[in-house]
Amino acid sequence: MAHIHIERKHQLGLAQARETAAQWVADAESKFDMRCSYEAGEQADQVLFSRLGVNGVFTVDAECFAIEAKLGFLLAAFKDRIEQEIQKNLDSLLGQAGSKPAT
Repeated sequence: MAHIHIERKHQLGLAQARETAAQWVADAESKFDMRCSYEAGEQADQVLFSRLGVNGVFTVDAECFAIEAKLGFLLAAFKDRIEQEIQKNLDSLLGQAGSKPAT
């Protein structure tokens, strides 16, 4: 099993970070056939996502986005490509939100 960990700091604040995360969820569901469930919290939210061969959690707070994903055996061979696509998608959303991505 392969693991992916991606973090992006931002200066959006929690309200705008939630809006950006909602767009990420919409994209994940429509483009990648992910099943997502959004769990809002006081200080941070979590999006649980899954589909055949992958599951994980996307944590959203006022200063950072963090994605942890586990890839099954078949998708593990494509780990680097999948990780690059997630990074590109998240960076694009942050750019649209007016924030400069940082690692």
